[in-house]
Amino acid sequence: MTLYFPGSPELAQRLTNPDHLMVACFCAAWCDTCQLYQPKLEQLSVQHPDVSFVWIDIEDYPDLVGDEDVENFPTILINKQKQNRFAGTILPHIEHLDRLVHALVESENNQQTALPAVRDLLIEMAASH
Repeated sequence: MTLYFPGSPELAQRLTNPDHLMVACFCAAWCDTCQLYQPKLEQLSVQHPDVSFVWIDIEDYPDLVGDEDVENFPTILINKQKQNRFAGTILPHIEHLDRLVHALVESENNQQTALPAVRDLLIEMAASH
C-alpha cells in the first residue's frame, strides 16, 4: 500500500467503507521528528495494506485539526466506523503504532475529541480536487 495525503481520490474511495480503518498522522513540515517518522510510517503502511495511513500537515490542512490542540508529534488519529478509536500523541517509535493498530483493528472502544469529522473531510477534499 501507500501513505496517503489529503485530496487523494483513492483514499476517499477507501474511506467510504465505514469498516475500513484509517490511521491519520498529524505532523508539520518543520518538525525534525516528523521528517524521521514519515518513512517509517510509509513502511508500516506496506505491512498493513488493509489500513489507510494518512499524512496530514497541520499547517497545510488546519481544517482537519479543528479545535484540537496538536502540541506534540506524532499525533495519531485512528478512526473506524466514523468513530475515533484513538487520538493522541505517541512516542515516535513505529513499533508502538504498529501494536496500537493491531489492538484497535477489532476494538469497539471510542474516544471523544475536539477533532472535526476528519474522515468525512478527507472524502470531501478529494471530491473538490
